[in-house]
Amino acid sequence: MRSRLSFAFISLLVVAIALSPLIHAQQNRGAAKAPAGNVQDRGTSSTRPRKNPDATRNIERDISEALTLIEDNYIDGKKLDYNSVFKSSITGMLRVLDPHSNYFDPAEFESFRTDQRSEYFGIGASIGDLRSNDTVYTYIRATFTNSPAARAGLHYGDRIDEIDGQPMKGKTYPEVREKLLGPRGSTVKIKVTHTSNNTSELVQIVRDAVPQPSIPEAYMLQPGVGYVAMTGGFNLTTSDEFNANLEKLHSQGMHSLILDLRNNHGGLVMQAVRVADTFLQRGQNILTQKGRVRGSTETYAAENETPDTAPLVVLVNGGTASAAEIVAGALQDHDRALIVGETSFGKGLVQNPFLLDYGSALMLTIAKYYTPSGRLIQRDYSNGGFYDYYTHGGTLRQENGEAGKPVGPESKTDTGRAVYGGGGIMPDETVKPGLISASEQRTIDPVFAFSLELAAGRVAGFENYKVDHPIEFGHDLKPSDYAVSDAMFATFKQFVAGKPAYKLTSTQIDKDRSFVERQIRYEMSTAAYGTISAYQVFNLEDPQIKRGIEILPRARDLALSARLAKNPS
Repeated sequence: MRSRLSFAFISLLVVAIALSPLIHAQQNRGAAKAPAGNVQDRGTSSTRPRKNPDATRNIERDISEALTLIEDNYIDGKKLDYNSVFKSSITGMLRVLDPHSNYFDPAEFESFRTDQRSEYFGIGASIGDLRSNDTVYTYIRATFTNSPAARAGLHYGDRIDEIDGQPMKGKTYPEVREKLLGPRGSTVKIKVTHTSNNTSELVQIVRDAVPQPSIPEAYMLQPGVGYVAMTGGFNLTTSDEFNANLEKLHSQGMHSLILDLRNNHGGLVMQAVRVADTFLQRGQNILTQKGRVRGSTETYAAENETPDTAPLVVLVNGGTASAAEIVAGALQDHDRALIVGETSFGKGLVQNPFLLDYGSALMLTIAKYYTPSGRLIQRDYSNGGFYDYYTHGGTLRQENGEAGKPVGPESKTDTGRAVYGGGGIMPDETVKPGLISASEQRTIDPVFAFSLELAAGRVAGFENYKVDHPIEFGHDLKPSDYAVSDAMFATFKQFVAGKPAYKLTSTQIDKDRSFVERQIRYEMSTAAYGTISAYQVFNLEDPQIKRGIEILPRARDLALSARLAKNPS
């Protein structure tokens, strides 16, 4: 048995090392050619004759010898997890190439493919922690439209006590979430305590596909100004979702748009091309992709005969990456939009999945992409490790003050504005996000606890705030929805005063009053309208959204200048 496992391990590893990619064949040859990296395309992991068979044989021999030594001499050699050994070997090899080439074992690759379909398998509920006297409890915050959890009658404030007989008290919500996920069609038994009546119930739920839309929210921020939160990545449904939401907003009187790409980690390149195509004139370049294998070098241009001309501001931050940067870069280079926020992540590499035996896959970098002005926005990864690339060089750049500094060559937009490569998409207007202070953070648990009582109708004088109806999905928040009055704020202070464990004084609460009121309104909106609609509470005070609205007239003038320069007649 051991020799068969060893042989399989060595064979797979050598296949991965020797892999010479062939771009996947198109399933639909009549369709427009998708850039490599678009996982809609399927293919095989064929290899051509090896350029250096002697080197490959030497590698195979060394790997075989190392594995045999481990099996024979390592203290736990008889308990080896061959999948882990194999996976770490492949991953270590790919890390030498670049930070984005990756290896997926069969389970991970199936999860990746599920994500690209804009769904996951579970019960369809958002959950959250509440700490009380140093003990963590997990509660249902909201369910999703027609999800298994919604059909089972779970709602805001249900405390999750057990999952499949295992106590959840003291578990953090990521641990609880892991227990709720599972294969489609499998059954999970959840014991909950309903906050509304303090009764316990054992609920059996059959896991199912739960949609994860690319655009969780699209609504009117104010008269004439639409908002689209394209924060869920670029998946198979992205462009269709976008077009449907644009049509809806235009029907509601939209004449300007805020497109939110913050924390959009990217995805399918062709979906990004289609989104950018919505706003660009026919023939305008969207991106140029350059690779070394057949089919990986291509230029993609807009084909839209009647582009949307609404003034446009795009929001980005350090979590905006890959396909999302393609959209932001194309719109910025053609002066079609102004970019607001913080410098984006800086990923200009394109990956393509190559299928291996046993259902695993290599996600291998096969090309680089360039924005219309010729920028390669990929950050340098030659002088740091994998951890440094994703933290100090990536997500922590804003804190280190490194973001926003030009690091690459200068290019010009259509109207002659200077833009730079080598470090992501720099915003035209740098605006820091609103951050939660340490003192505000301390009020979150008390607000959640208070809101549980409020939604259950147990707060004297505010019984009309009781939420005893199913979630009203798709609700556009109105100023009168769950407004927090002076009397309610005073009642909250009394509630906290009766809970010494929170260690909050009246003075501290007064200092953070605006945050507390916003948080109470968010919790009540979550209970009544779901998590997606509830985020509108935060958007009202978001400094980046506010600035985006303010500069929409500038975005209009810039786009008009670029259009006139292209079509002077």
